[in-house]
Amino acid sequence: MNFIFISPNFPESYWLFCQGLKNNGVNVLAIGDTAYANLTTNLKNSINDYYQVSSLENYDEVMRGVACFIHKHGRIDWIESNNEYWLSLDARLRKDFNIQHGITIDHIDEYQSKIKMKEYYAKAGIKTARYEMASDEAHAIAFANMVGYPIIIKPNVGVGANHTYKLKNEDEIKAFFAHPMNEPYLMEEYIKGICFSFDGIANSQKDILFMTSHQYTESIMDAVNEHKSIGCYSYKTIPDDILDAGTRAVKAFDTRNRFFHFEFFRLLEDQPNVGKQGDIIGLEVNMRPPGGFLPDMINYANDVNVYQLWADMIVHDAIHYHFERKYSSCFIGRRDQIAYAHSIEDIKAAYNANILMIQRLPEALASAMGDEVIVARFPSEKDVLLFLHYAEETKADIE
Repeated sequence: MNFIFISPNFPESYWLFCQGLKNNGVNVLAIGDTAYANLTTNLKNSINDYYQVSSLENYDEVMRGVACFIHKHGRIDWIESNNEYWLSLDARLRKDFNIQHGITIDHIDEYQSKIKMKEYYAKAGIKTARYEMASDEAHAIAFANMVGYPIIIKPNVGVGANHTYKLKNEDEIKAFFAHPMNEPYLMEEYIKGICFSFDGIANSQKDILFMTSHQYTESIMDAVNEHKSIGCYSYKTIPDDILDAGTRAVKAFDTRNRFFHFEFFRLLEDQPNVGKQGDIIGLEVNMRPPGGFLPDMINYANDVNVYQLWADMIVHDAIHYHFERKYSSCFIGRRDQIAYAHSIEDIKAAYNANILMIQRLPEALASAMGDEVIVARFPSEKDVLLFLHYAEETKADIE
């Protein structure tokens, strides 16, 4: 099997996908924009051939890389990046080189358009927030008057909470439309709920081979836009209603041979025209591994190598794994500008046996995940929540 992995050096941990493939006897070919000499030793040992381009944005260069590999190694069976940013590149290459596995550019909207996501959630019998495409200020005000303030405005295609805004009144709508929109935006009613995810790996028949679920402690959008702390933890046992909604979503979307990351809300109160308190509402979908530190959390909670599990699915269309989730894992992203009640040293002293990672993030990642991230695991969700409360607590909270 010839497998081309796009951008294996970023995110930094993605060399582990290549390692998993090579462990399974795959001929791992990689295309990236970093000089081979600057690749890590781990990555070099996990690939069989490498083609450098000046930029992965230069499609002609990437095409030449694929053609070079075909000339040297024969027919290509897979092209994949597992990276939201490069999904369209993957899909375009698959079509141009007639790669049989994976979605092609003709259907990429099914993975990336938030409007399409709503259609597939509807097929799964899962409600979503009401929406309209954003056209101008008057239209947005009329929409807000219909669904109530605040409203959410976000790109129809976008990664994470980037360029996502919560507009609380008419003045904020006017301020938003004072600047030109360089891409299509949609407007949604605001959902009063807490966010969680349903994550896993599906085979060629959309059978779920591995699954888990994560609960966020704060709105991702609010954490990014308002520079709040952000936390997340994994369920030891997935609640029945989450399992039901997640399973229906996997079957409705094209999840064949993919990681999946479904995001949902659970309503915190009754919301007219939306649902009752506790109802599950579909949010967004990513057909790739969950971002940030969630792959690490999955490994820590399950004592497993999720990168190898994905590679096993690619090669065998199956995973030979005895499921046992021993822990609830979590991360907390802290902001430098927040006056916390407990320092990193305090947290290390109190939870040294549970902490698995403490890492400072570069500025490019810190806006979404915090300046300093702590990853830990505990035998129960109760212990996790106590830890998160301690790590997030501010001086103002205890005054």
